[in-house]
Amino acid sequence: MATEADKDIIRAQEPADAVTEFYKPDPYVDWIQTEGVMRIEEFAFDDLNAVELGPWERKGGKGAVITIPYESLTNDTQLVEIKPGGQSEPEHHMYEEYIYVLAGRGAASIWLDEKEKHTFEWKAGSLFTIPLNASYQLFNGSGTEPARYMAVTNAPVMMRLFMNNDFIWNNPFQFTDRYSSAEDFYGGGGKLYARRVWASNFIPNVPDMPLYAWDRRGAGGINAMFEMAGNATRAHVSEFPVGTYKKAHRHGPGANLMLLSGDAGYSLLWTKEDRSDMRKADWKVGSLVIVPADGTFHQHFNSGSRRARYLALTPGRFGFMAPFSGSPQGADTSFDEGGYQIEYHNEHPSILDLFEEECRKHDATPAMRPFFPNRTDFKADLLK
Repeated sequence: MATEADKDIIRAQEPADAVTEFYKPDPYVDWIQTEGVMRIEEFAFDDLNAVELGPWERKGGKGAVITIPYESLTNDTQLVEIKPGGQSEPEHHMYEEYIYVLAGRGAASIWLDEKEKHTFEWKAGSLFTIPLNASYQLFNGSGTEPARYMAVTNAPVMMRLFMNNDFIWNNPFQFTDRYSSAEDFYGGGGKLYARRVWASNFIPNVPDMPLYAWDRRGAGGINAMFEMAGNATRAHVSEFPVGTYKKAHRHGPGANLMLLSGDAGYSLLWTKEDRSDMRKADWKVGSLVIVPADGTFHQHFNSGSRRARYLALTPGRFGFMAPFSGSPQGADTSFDEGGYQIEYHNEHPSILDLFEEECRKHDATPAMRPFFPNRTDFKADLLK
């Protein structure tokens, strides 16, 4: 039996590799470095059309990858600009992708079999999805103006799960249950299901599409949830009236909120109970706000003179939504009922006070006091 002195000798003779900390590479970070594409780590952008981009020739010209902090990273936002008359290289990949067109016009070709390609035209305001591992190529339809789009993908999760580039980029498997060669697969139509679910793979103009009542989020909001190509990642669009705001709630990180209409507004984001880390992100058409961390409270306010509409692209369901939410329904269920939404009567009075101040700055009439029937003192009244 080895004595303590013997054990010290054994430890001293161990090879260097046995005492060196093991390093495991991050395949997603490695991919960004291999691509040579610009990375932006931020969660609030005033105007995506004004974000400076770097070279990304494979995508058709310029681009950048937007990420929240890596410890919270469930998805990314790829901002791409296709040069006039340009096109992307054909590709397919083992991760899901939504594309929302910010500016310009063009066409997309998507296929499993090159002999049966879907080719359709898109423009600013269009939303479509690339079915999992389907091949695709994008074309700028203008010879004089660039076309810019944002693509929200779950590439970080998939690359980190499989840790194999060939599996992600060269996998021959075809998801025939997520893709169809039928003529109407990218026809621009759709089918409406219960709970405001609109099933479609191509929406020609999201800023103008019909929406439906969604009372649970408060203040007369309307909404449509999207079901696209069987994706686990999710998308929806919401709109709320002038002088109103939505209820605060929290869920996992990675939800991208893209402002489609409205002339003034903002979002509040915080994680601490005393709201000492609260950040105010002002927005307008073209702004992007990303929920940056697990369990971040966030709340959206229309302090302008027009109805405000936003597109939300989120990590989704079946484990792709971060664990805090537990259930996709938890974020619109009151804390009083075991969910993760703060009802108006439970929010801090300063929330409404700030909102009424912001409305006055933009000549908008605040319309939230009816939702606070038991409140008698308002900062705006005291300042008169």
